[in-house]
Amino acid sequence: MRIDEIRARVGTHRPALLDLRDNRHGAVAMILRPGGAELEVLFIERTRCDGDPWSGQMAFPGGMVEAYDASARAASQRETLEEVGIDLTEAEFVGRLDDVQARHRAHQRGIVVSGFVFFEENGQRTAANYEVADIVWEPLTTFMDAGRFAFVESPAAPGERFPGIRVGHCEHQIVWGLTRRFIINFFEIAGHTFGVDPAHSQPIVKESD
Repeated sequence: MRIDEIRARVGTHRPALLDLRDNRHGAVAMILRPGGAELEVLFIERTRCDGDPWSGQMAFPGGMVEAYDASARAASQRETLEEVGIDLTEAEFVGRLDDVQARHRAHQRGIVVSGFVFFEENGQRTAANYEVADIVWEPLTTFMDAGRFAFVESPAAPGERFPGIRVGHCEHQIVWGLTRRFIINFFEIAGHTFGVDPAHSQPIVKESD
């Protein structure tokens, strides 16, 4: 997958936007960079924190859109600078993904999350804040590898299993849920096959309480 292909497809994509009425609005940044022979994408591991329904999960940098943000894209840039120290105003904005509806049992209102794709080739150094336990740059080819598939069980949804993709070098670092949906959408828009199939499942990983 080449950046010129991604520019051509993601840059001209007309994203499906969801109705924000009765929903909170969040925004995330999918950040790509050159990684030797292939592109890499940045994930954060969220710090474990009581009261955070996404505590400990792998995610893109991001957060809620605030009244002082000029736009959802501006919110994704602000949150990225706060969480990992990357200034996306100095990166290339590639395009926008389809909105994703997120729900969690801890919240009565739903959340519409908007995703924005950036290409960072300036080699900015990352600096995690207190919200981030780890930063992982993962090759995009990981998401074409069926051997990376795993199911996840979450304490927030007893008895349910969620498909995910192993990233990083730690057993618990698995991309699932909303972030996985964004990755799948990105691959669809970019014209590549998302190759991680539940038929090649690895052992179930249980998230910590």
